Amino acid sequence: MNETLKRALSGAVYVFLLLGCISYSKESLAILFGIFMLIGVYEFCKIAQLNYYFSISFAAGSYYFLWNKSQDINLKTLLVGFAAIISIKLLFYLFSLQKTTFKIGTRYLLLVGYIIIPFIITNYVALGKNGYNPKILISIFILIWANDTFAYLVGKSLGRNKLFPSVSPKKTIEGFIGGLIFTGISSILLSKFYIESKILYIWIVIAVIVSIFSTLGDLIQSKFKRVAGIKDSGKIMPGHGGVLDRLDSIIFVIPFINLFYLILYYVS
Repeated sequence: MNETLKRALSGAVYVFLLLGCISYSKESLAILFGIFMLIGVYEFCKIAQLNYYFSISFAAGSYYFLWNKSQDINLKTLLVGFAAIISIKLLFYLFSLQKTTFKIGTRYLLLVGYIIIPFIITNYVALGKNGYNPKILISIFILIWANDTFAYLVGKSLGRNKLFPSVSPKKTIEGFIGGLIFTGISSILLSKFYIESKILYIWIVIAVIVSIFSTLGDLIQSKFKRVAGIKDSGKIMPGHGGVLDRLDSIIFVIPFINLFYLILYYVS
């Protein structure tokens, strides 16, 4: 099969499955992201050379007990705070000029804060005070796709200055700015016509969070793979690689989206 056709079909199945499960119910979302998480844990264990059996068992147990605890604000704060700290550590790792080899204990902390918790708290984005609202999570995915698409298109057309050549030679500063602008426009349109929110500034902030941290998440995953000497994290999605290749943006964005909502909660 032609590689482009294979990639298109695989991507279409992924989008259909993702949007269908998010739209259907909180349980179908939980099941899908639970499966994604287990595959992602396996892929990360392969990259970081961790014990598969312990990691997958721990991840499954954690997900089972925590996926629907969004109303426990203290627990939510703890999980989001830990994931945010790990994300900041990964930013230092990204900007480090050295190919850092983490100690075994640190690698397990990364497994928890970078992989397991983000998959758990993805559910929290859609589980608000007023019940299950799939539109919010769907909108975040649309914004990530808009950022990726327009960063690529603008970068290909106008890109001259490399954004992070040591990790991802194809990304450009012009592409990043284009992605940020079009993500902001998409966010305003989604807020007005899809979510029908009356508080526009929240979705402008979300657009900025998505554009910045989805780009950083992609770069971090690229650096992990470069250090590990592999092209893709897995082969489960033909033409796209593994689950972490496809979801690297969302798992890095989600802790900061949750953190933003927590800030709104505490200051309101």
